[in-house]
Amino acid sequence: MSIEIPVISEKDSAQPLAVSETVFGQPFNEPLVHQLVTTYLTNARAGTKAQKNRSAVSGGGKKPWRQKGTGRARAGTIRSPLWRGGGKVFAASPRDYSQKLNKKMYRAGMRSILSELLRQNRLAVSADLVPHEPKTKAVASKLKEYGLKRVLILVDKKDPAVELAVRNIHYVQLSEASRVDPVSLVAAEKVVLTSAAAKVLEERLG
Repeated sequence: MSIEIPVISEKDSAQPLAVSETVFGQPFNEPLVHQLVTTYLTNARAGTKAQKNRSAVSGGGKKPWRQKGTGRARAGTIRSPLWRGGGKVFAASPRDYSQKLNKKMYRAGMRSILSELLRQNRLAVSADLVPHEPKTKAVASKLKEYGLKRVLILVDKKDPAVELAVRNIHYVQLSEASRVDPVSLVAAEKVVLTSAAAKVLEERLG
């Protein structure tokens, strides 16, 4: 079974792109999509909070003074938590926020997102929007002509000309279809992909 993605083009005769219903025609699974998005965001977190305990602080290999006879309290190291410059008693360690999501759930979640984007008319195919030369003005004029804002453009492979053309347009994001993440898909007002990118998604998520 196939399903059609509308085409954005200057030509009125442009035909919709037929794609697999397995990837673009699935029901929306909100709990799975929520888990997919939160897992992606959580894995991007860096546990940077860290302190040193007495074993991690440098120095302190020598006993400061002998055990008895000095009149002072006994001490075994200058890196004791009781000393200035010593280690922390309950030192904070870097926290690992990462979560796991198996491949089957990931693919099902991505299919659900793409299908819902198509149902909401937020997914389209266009060859006109992807430039063949690094001209930002040409892309900006096309976006204005089509009334597009907060656009995610999906291509099948990296192209320096395309990257140069869109990098200075702050509301346009460019991604390879094989590397697109769920957060970018959900956040985009419109997702525009090439026919080659659609094939990549079908091969990857089918």
